[in-house]
Amino acid sequence: MGQTTTSLPRDPEATKGVTFGLGAYVMWGCFPLFFALLDGVPAFEILLHRVLWSCLFLVIVVSALSRWSPVIGALKQPKRLGRVLACAVLIGANWGIYIYAVESRQVLQASLGYFLTPLVNVALGMLVLRERMHRLQGVAVILAGVAIAIQLLGLGELPWITLALAFSFGTYGLLRKQVPLDGLSGLFVETLLLFPLALVAVAWLGAQGNGHFLESPAKTALLITSGVITALPLLAFAGAARRLRLATLGFLMYINPSIQFGIALLVFHEPLAPLQLVSFLIIWLGLALYSWSAWSSRNRSVHAAAGQK
Repeated sequence: MGQTTTSLPRDPEATKGVTFGLGAYVMWGCFPLFFALLDGVPAFEILLHRVLWSCLFLVIVVSALSRWSPVIGALKQPKRLGRVLACAVLIGANWGIYIYAVESRQVLQASLGYFLTPLVNVALGMLVLRERMHRLQGVAVILAGVAIAIQLLGLGELPWITLALAFSFGTYGLLRKQVPLDGLSGLFVETLLLFPLALVAVAWLGAQGNGHFLESPAKTALLITSGVITALPLLAFAGAARRLRLATLGFLMYINPSIQFGIALLVFHEPLAPLQLVSFLIIWLGLALYSWSAWSSRNRSVHAAAGQK
């Protein structure tokens, strides 16, 4: 009993990290409830305002935290901004598809996309970075392919929202690893690169009389808030990432799509066909194998390191 107590120290920083991580993933998971409030505003216009106001809000945050040094350093090296621009395009596409999924009440597909993302990351790591895939991870990736095939063959349609979200976010993560910027600075530079295009597009919509920004105080406030809620979970996630192991963050990550899954069924009352449920179950089985593989690998590494001391 004494050994168990000493092996699980109460680390205040780890507790803070879990709190930050829970906050980040719960906020991300509740995004469908927020974007549903903007019913009637096209997904493209919401995306434009999300870019605009997140960029302006991040100016305040970066200034308050005195984090201008890495931002200025990145902007002084335009030749290295190619990957950052690619990240910006990918995350912008991911945001836009996600907003469309909420507007069209296809949140189940969106949640499946984010469940699928870790397995896409494993596959991309193997194919692009030549990382070694463990046997259970390989089985998990195969199960993901089977789940998508079931939806394609059984339902007669390709779950394009699921695939687009998973691959855009997975590829974003792949490129983001190659950009020497922390999460906050990286997001700011990404939105800053998209800011001029978003500003021109919003101005053009307003000139054409098709914009919704000043249509009512409520919609104006919601569009501005869309930028703020983009940055808040990222700040919480950054706080968690500094205090927690990657394995712990990986387990917390499933909170986001799980909340979205519940919202889709209980709030939006989206129909869940039997074959869709089967594909979800297969993905969850794949995630269980992936998580077990990651956990086992970490434990082996810890024991190997302890044995060398």
